[in-house]
Amino acid sequence: MTDRSAEPEESICPYCGVGCGITYNPKSGKATGWKGPVNTRGEICPKGAAAWEIVDHDERLTRPLVREDGDLVEATWEAALDRIESSFSRIVAESGPDALGFFASSNCTNEENYVLQKLARALGTNNVDNCARLCHSSTVAAMGERFGAGAMTNSLDDLREADAFLVAGANPAEQHPIIFRSYLLPAIRDGADLIHVDPRETDTTSEASLHLPVKPGFDIPLCNAIAKVILDEGLVDESFVADRVEGFEAFRESLEGVDVEENARLAGVDPADIEAAARTYAEADRAAIITGMGMSQHHCGTDNVHALLNLALLTGNVGKRGAGVNPLRGQNNVQGAGDVGALPDVLPGYRPVTDAEAREAAADVWGFSPPATPGLTEVEMTHAFGESIHGAFVFGENPAVTEPNANRVRDCFDRLDCLVVLDLFRTETAEHADVVLPGSAWAEKAGTVTNTDRQVMRMRPNTDPPGEARRDLSVLCELGGRLTDRDFDYEGPEAVFEELRRVLPQYAGMSYADIGTDSQRWPFPEDADEGVDVLHTETFADGSRTAQLRAVEHVDPVDPVAEDELVLTTGRVLQHFNSGALTRRSGTLVRMRGEDVLQIHPEDADARGIDDGDTIRVGNDRGEVSMAADVTPAIRRGTVFATFHYADPLINRLTGDTLDPVSKIPEYKHSAVRVEVTVDGS
Repeated sequence: MTDRSAEPEESICPYCGVGCGITYNPKSGKATGWKGPVNTRGEICPKGAAAWEIVDHDERLTRPLVREDGDLVEATWEAALDRIESSFSRIVAESGPDALGFFASSNCTNEENYVLQKLARALGTNNVDNCARLCHSSTVAAMGERFGAGAMTNSLDDLREADAFLVAGANPAEQHPIIFRSYLLPAIRDGADLIHVDPRETDTTSEASLHLPVKPGFDIPLCNAIAKVILDEGLVDESFVADRVEGFEAFRESLEGVDVEENARLAGVDPADIEAAARTYAEADRAAIITGMGMSQHHCGTDNVHALLNLALLTGNVGKRGAGVNPLRGQNNVQGAGDVGALPDVLPGYRPVTDAEAREAAADVWGFSPPATPGLTEVEMTHAFGESIHGAFVFGENPAVTEPNANRVRDCFDRLDCLVVLDLFRTETAEHADVVLPGSAWAEKAGTVTNTDRQVMRMRPNTDPPGEARRDLSVLCELGGRLTDRDFDYEGPEAVFEELRRVLPQYAGMSYADIGTDSQRWPFPEDADEGVDVLHTETFADGSRTAQLRAVEHVDPVDPVAEDELVLTTGRVLQHFNSGALTRRSGTLVRMRGEDVLQIHPEDADARGIDDGDTIRVGNDRGEVSMAADVTPAIRRGTVFATFHYADPLINRLTGDTLDPVSKIPEYKHSAVRVEVTVDGS
């Protein structure tokens, strides 16, 4: 049992990107909410309430492990760090720094991720990425290109002023419940309309005035049809377009051939519903787009988001309160991990590594210039294991479960000369490792995280790591000192934060001390008194007065669907999170939802002789899993749904690894599968 501080300290929930304040409750021995910057009444969801269960879990790693004669055995820290130093140094000497890959953590602090990306670049490689690649990299790419910033355009607070919400490919009622109940639902109760674009009926749909059950992979025909109705019915905000938009006539011409009824047929929705959605969104004084992985996780995910941006620009729903385009981020610091440079093509602040001025600005602080050639993304690194990449460092993530085409991924991990994992548990990824380092949980660390609406908040320790486990920041700093000749001797997270402010313009005006138990939002210029809530009010983040409309054409999903196949789409549920490495170890959350099921429409089930609760086999050429059937009309016909939270069934055995050409995100949301009832349990 670990020692707890005398007085509980305010910290931040380790799960989704909402950023709820939680702390230790000595009376209950569990986590509890406090009135944080986001959960202003102290409200938390079931995951937050169960967050302490992983801190004291008896499966926590307490000593380093090294692989000897095929087995992971306990070792001293000195022996484990020596193994890493010798292996990584040998790889660099023999094959160069680009033979190493670094997986940063969207679940850990800004300071930790900043140090890790700096370490990679000090070694001479830009091969550093985080799991934003697997969730919203396409959103960041499209919004960064068009608007100059790949983040929520608005704050959660001002979304309460919306008159309409277009929620596309997201299920905030279950995936971001505090945002939904504390920010969106009050507006809905006050008369705002909610349009829900999703192949399933969910808790979010129950509050919708209109549901468009789009076929997975056909979002662009749907969005183009909405844009066509806006144009044909004179619903364009002509003043905004004249002042802030370029390329209007070319965009109008690109849609001349669009037939709303034909696009509706392709998307699998009623054309009358498309027309109603267009009118509801365009006629609202303030309309906000809320978008999620249902839009982004496609091999055309970047174009999907471009199609959404067109709608916001046509209707003038940018740069004002209660509007904008607002991606809901998945992990508690996926926004911050990108902000601080844990990406292969940009430095802290999203400045391209190819930009000589950006490299020089970083060099002025770091004392060395980062490499100028972009590195590999997460999935590209994994696919290069054993070929161009021979060593990898995985920090607080579980790619053996989260990456697509999991059978291939696990084979790739076994081809490495040296895999190092820094984590809390022996995860599925750690089982492939040569060195496993025991790290620190949310309640054992200090530092900052950045939530989904750009608020930077502080975490504080409520206890110490168990046994010989160490705080992640100290481990990363020691590795930096061992593997490079650069200075990684920071006194603590505040010292790291002060350095990252010097190379991260969006954070330049912030103060670690002044954040306190509140938050500071980026962009926060150096000479400003506070951060900016609503982006793009007068100019876009890149300094331009205008943004371009962009013609976007539909491309078919990668997997062709045979007559006897269904389309598998994946997602999250309220009770679990990401790979499940943490939530599957929570007794409370497992009692709430102990196993995964496959949602299947009654007509599809009847055609296959499947009854509710039957054990079914789901497979394709990439793999096969068995699970129970959940026969429900909540899923559209022709589509089945499962989560990615479980190691068994590991649904990512079935997902494909074709990447979006721009963002390099995989296509998780459309996989052709065969579904059949098992016979005698076989």
